[in-house]
Amino acid sequence: MSGATEHRDVIPEDEARDLNRRSWDERALAHGQDPSYYDTESFLAGGSTLRDLDVELAGDVDGRDLLHLQCHFGLDSLSWSRQGARVTGVDFSPVAIGRARELARRTGLAADFVTADVLDLPADLTGSFDVVWASYGVFAWIGDLRAWARSAARALRPGGRLAVVDLHPLARMIEQGDPLVVDSPYADDGPHHYSSATSYAAPDRPLENRETVQWSHSLGELVSAFAAAGLRIDTVEEHLTSERNDRDGVLTQGADGLWRLQLWEYPLPVLFSIRATKP
Repeated sequence: MSGATEHRDVIPEDEARDLNRRSWDERALAHGQDPSYYDTESFLAGGSTLRDLDVELAGDVDGRDLLHLQCHFGLDSLSWSRQGARVTGVDFSPVAIGRARELARRTGLAADFVTADVLDLPADLTGSFDVVWASYGVFAWIGDLRAWARSAARALRPGGRLAVVDLHPLARMIEQGDPLVVDSPYADDGPHHYSSATSYAAPDRPLENRETVQWSHSLGELVSAFAAAGLRIDTVEEHLTSERNDRDGVLTQGADGLWRLQLWEYPLPVLFSIRATKP
């Protein structure tokens, strides 16, 4: 990962989760303090943080119950509320959830925010949602993909849809674009420990909780996990462009304003998206 050092070591999953939570608690305080990545002021002025791809992938959410997994401090969740959804956001960081609730209060937008582990959602969320949404920085933090997929599927009503978009496994492998430097595996070979001096969204603010644990998952692993959870896979897409610079120092911006991952003259996928339905 960009700006991080990496090593391998065996660690119990609960210890990994606690280590990551401490880091994300700190990041939740720092993120959105300037507009370089999370433009909180524009959002408070009535803007949306959703991308065109997000709106297309999730489909019509007006009047529907939407569960946003790993919602961080709520900008996207509350943007879905502006789209007419009845929103519940879940994150394992109590600091992030506290900030999300404060943003909801300041905007007057209706949304519920719950502190919970996505692999162990509260029972009252079972079968309660028409849409389950997760995006951009989801699966690197999940060791057990099948448990994540089962949890998402349980939250859906019959006929409900799961929609996810995330950085493509190929894009996650690359540390630097020119010259090409690869520093992460494509597929799951166990947890990797990273130490990052700063966060992607607050590069001028040193982190105290620098250690995190992350996983690499192939696109095949992801699709198989959703299918094993009983979901019907509707679409799997690999996207050669992104509306935002999701990997600083790796992606390049074209004249059309879109960001691409170029290997010499050949474009590689930047993002993937999956849409699935609960029968």
